[in-house]
Amino acid sequence: MAMFRMMTAGLLALALAACGASDEDRDVGGVTAGEARALNEAAAMLDAQADNARAALDIEADAPQR
Repeated sequence: MAMFRMMTAGLLALALAACGASDEDRDVGGVTAGEARALNEAAAMLDAQADNARAALDIEADAPQR
């Protein structure tokens, strides 16, 4: 009976190890397409906030920083 439990546990561990993202699901940067989309959306939000801050402070985008 103990041998059966050990074999069952081993098979379950192998089955779970097979579950996961394959290398084909990863993009060049090592992230999935969904993660890349989320990062791009976050970057766009940060850019928009920076533009709003520049407009509020009346800073030109090409002006040299102090």
